[in-house]
Amino acid sequence: LQGYASEMDNPNLVHLIPSALQNKKEILFGNLPEIYYFHNRIFLKEIENCIENPELLARCFLKRKEDLQIYEKYCQNKPRSEALWRQCGDSIFFQECQRKLDHKLSLDAYLLKPVQRITKYQLLLKEMLKCSKNSEGTAELEEALATMLDIIKSVNDSMHQIAITGYEGDVSELGKLLMQGSFNVWTDHKKGHNKVKDLARFKPMQRHLFLYTKMLLFCKKREENTDGHEKTASYSFKNSLKMSTVGITENVKGDNKKFEIWYNGREEVYIIQASSVELKNTWISEIRKVLT
Repeated sequence: LQGYASEMDNPNLVHLIPSALQNKKEILFGNLPEIYYFHNRIFLKEIENCIENPELLARCFLKRKEDLQIYEKYCQNKPRSEALWRQCGDSIFFQECQRKLDHKLSLDAYLLKPVQRITKYQLLLKEMLKCSKNSEGTAELEEALATMLDIIKSVNDSMHQIAITGYEGDVSELGKLLMQGSFNVWTDHKKGHNKVKDLARFKPMQRHLFLYTKMLLFCKKREENTDGHEKTASYSFKNSLKMSTVGITENVKGDNKKFEIWYNGREEVYIIQASSVELKNTWISEIRKVLT
């Protein structure tokens, strides 16, 4: 923040800033200032207070569960930030900032730190749990670990969610995103031609499902190469089912990884095959919760 973001306002360096970067500080850095202030003014002090009493550490995470959601915003902005960096990362302005800081690594390595940090907490809490079997504060550590895993899951889910394309409505109105993942899907429609029905039985479609409290979205995953860099996935919207009108059949004959979701008194039936029985059961229990 000091070596790069502040330097963008330095009158001596203004002429070096590439035009693609003009007025785009917020895109490049996301809400990094917010994350920095939270750690500097609040979280660090609270953790330092636990040096003498490490068993109190878990409470810091539980107390700050809401605050730690700021990482979600950072991660959601990350693809935009990376695209901008690819455009102008090799400019003289950044080279000059890096030289002044005497950093071996360029700015993009530091912009990755918050993403790495949010995934690191759960590892640290797991390590602490190993060292504190049945001692004071163990239950709270377990709760803190579950909290951090929850935050990582919602960050991960939201990263997929922002890549949905072609959905006419507003995704934010569908309620909480509970689960997302890829499945084999067969459809069976009562209406329509019998031939279609027969074909549908054999070849599954690959679909990425997003389960919200109000809606289940079926999307098709597309991998796109971005100018020679890592593939970015996007999910093109195919169809949706209102959760208030669906039914579920937990077991399908002949395959314990399959379940059915049907619509309108079995007028449309979707046979969904998970990659494992555990995954199927997790999805069924989430869907059950919504339905009840």
